[in-house]
Amino acid sequence: MRKSFRKPDGDELLVLDGVDLSLREGEIVGLLGRSGSGKSTLLRLIAGLSVPVAGSIRYLGQPVTGPPPGIAMVFQSFALFPWLTVLQNVQLGLEALALPPGEIRRRALGAIDLIGLDGFESAYPRELSGGMRQRVGFARALVVHPNILLMDEPFSALDVLTAETLRTDFLDLWSEGQLPLKGVILVSHNIEEAVLMCDRILVLGSNPGRILNEIKIELPHPRARLDPHFRDLVESIYVEMTSQRSTGLAGKRSDRLPGSGLGTILPLVSSNLLAGLLEAIAGSPYNGNADLPVIAASLQMEIDELFPVAETLQMLRFVDVAGGDIRITTEGRQFSDAATDERKRLFAQHLLTHVALSAHIRRVLDERPSHRAPWSRFSDELEDHMSPDAAEQTLRAIVDLGRYAEVFAYDDQAHAFSLDNP
Repeated sequence: MRKSFRKPDGDELLVLDGVDLSLREGEIVGLLGRSGSGKSTLLRLIAGLSVPVAGSIRYLGQPVTGPPPGIAMVFQSFALFPWLTVLQNVQLGLEALALPPGEIRRRALGAIDLIGLDGFESAYPRELSGGMRQRVGFARALVVHPNILLMDEPFSALDVLTAETLRTDFLDLWSEGQLPLKGVILVSHNIEEAVLMCDRILVLGSNPGRILNEIKIELPHPRARLDPHFRDLVESIYVEMTSQRSTGLAGKRSDRLPGSGLGTILPLVSSNLLAGLLEAIAGSPYNGNADLPVIAASLQMEIDELFPVAETLQMLRFVDVAGGDIRITTEGRQFSDAATDERKRLFAQHLLTHVALSAHIRRVLDERPSHRAPWSRFSDELEDHMSPDAAEQTLRAIVDLGRYAEVFAYDDQAHAFSLDNP
């Protein structure tokens, strides 16, 4: 299956390519990958909210050309109507099916009770905690008795304890056969969550999204995070994702666009996070070499938070990331041990040496008599190699890095780069 979108200039932006997956009765399948891997797009395709440009999606043997009955979705953002009560929000899907009022009320009350919100039927979303609002989202999806439940990061907007409680409750209901479901597809950024919940995990790559690997999870439920087999699976997925990603960002960016080196999409991370992760790795108990799953857990960071920071540090040659481990380099140790001014000097040196876009911007500013250049001078150039959104993200990232290193300045009101801080 293939999915693309038409860019303003008429070119094709390929989002998914060569995706082939199936969902069997009685299993939970996880889609695990970085932002930009097309996970949410894939869910929308399965739900019939979008159509592929090549290939097809079939549900119960029939092609999906629109939202099919029997497939429901739970969203990250809860997506509740704030002017409706819990009961009214849950009843919406049944009202769309034009069921008798008595049947609608009976099923809605049953779903609310099942998901643990009995007694809150008359409450409005503003009166509920985040976990309770997400329970309403689950009840609204389950009340239509779907065969397949699509879950788009349903726990990521919740605090750690609430998310853990809701995951456990869902798995208990699933294991006990109390849910009217035959299969679940879960999109997640959390590797431990995927191993905890899923029977199979599909690891997706990015640009375009494609399935890199399928990992079967054969541990019995309930699963214990401290079980050595559980930890081994988490570690193996970290190894898989870091090995696939590291060759795309830091090591071979110029190979993709020979002679330019400007085709790398830079993640947007703050200098505080970069320095903080370096200090964490350099200090006790890691002493310069950390296991990615362990440090992610200790810092309470998911892959979409940890990986961009680690990859930027690797691009700057302050760390090496390989085999699920992150190791500080000699230069990274120097940065970690240095005072503020020396840190900036080291950062500037590595930024201009190893990040092609920063060196390119600095060279253009040096060569112009005014030492100024508009944002569009570089965004137009980047859009020859990436989407407009990716070009904007990359420039925003280089602005933050360049400001910290003091190698150039940027005036957001004038939309211009310069060598003088405005």
